[in-house]
Amino acid sequence: MIFMAQITMSAEVQPHQMGQRLDQTLAELFPDYSRSRLKTWIEDELVLLNGKVANIPREKVYGGEQVEITVEIEDENRFEPQNIPLNIVYEDDDILVINKPKDFVVHPGAGNPNGTVLNALLYHYPQITEVPRAGIVHRLDKDTTGLMVVAKTIPAQTQLVRALQKRKITREYEAIAFGIMTKGGTVDEPMSRHPTKRTLMAVHPMGKPAVTHYRVMEHFRNYTRLRLRLETGRTHQIRVHMAHIAHPLLGDQTYGGRPRPPKNASEEFMSVLRNFQRQALHAIMLRLEHPITGELMEWHAPLPEDFVELVNALKADYQLHKDELDY
Repeated sequence: MIFMAQITMSAEVQPHQMGQRLDQTLAELFPDYSRSRLKTWIEDELVLLNGKVANIPREKVYGGEQVEITVEIEDENRFEPQNIPLNIVYEDDDILVINKPKDFVVHPGAGNPNGTVLNALLYHYPQITEVPRAGIVHRLDKDTTGLMVVAKTIPAQTQLVRALQKRKITREYEAIAFGIMTKGGTVDEPMSRHPTKRTLMAVHPMGKPAVTHYRVMEHFRNYTRLRLRLETGRTHQIRVHMAHIAHPLLGDQTYGGRPRPPKNASEEFMSVLRNFQRQALHAIMLRLEHPITGELMEWHAPLPEDFVELVNALKADYQLHKDELDY
């Protein structure tokens, strides 16, 4: 049985998109939908620019226009509500902030049709079915832990999406990167899908803007503890950017962060490294203006147990061998 759902999506064309084709711009603003599908919606006169129908895909945008798309979406596999517990950090009538554990997929997809954050949201908040993507505004990778904000109403989601696009939501992470990093910095490198491995992302000169700021928190042997702040929110952004500057995240086997133990490491330390089978990345702080009240709000999520164990093992290894270090 095919279900139909009417949804309205809105966004603002960003200054850096000035001069782009309309269909290309919409593909960047609404990445959940293919460019060909967006082109069809344009031609079917379902797209409004500043309240007026825009039906020419090659039409150029100027930056600052308000985009609105109202469409009916076919949903052949309506997602199933599932009684999965959520670690709720904050909740009111408009938004929900959760602390996501590892091994928890945010949205159903190939290989993960059930058991996701979205399935849990549908169970605990049945009314959220009226909100596109069940209110999910941004995502965390399956094995990245930490804070996520979810919109419980369409007005809240609209405002949160706009805030993300305008870079008004602050997201900070802690990570463990390979190598000794002596100072902080910024990675300002555009990203796109990997040219041959389509499930992965890569730095590419023709990609979308992507900016990651980082600072050094602590040194270990062979590893550095970092605090990072996202200015943009591309898929796998921190993981790709850190690998690009030759400091992949510990445990990130997808982007080159396989365990690289230092010399003369103890068996206990080696065991901790072997058992940490995910990227060492945690969304530790989230700050935003409430989408309805405008109040500035901030939340913090403590490091999960496995991350704490990893940090303690790195510290113990460093203390054991610090007299041998020459930096």
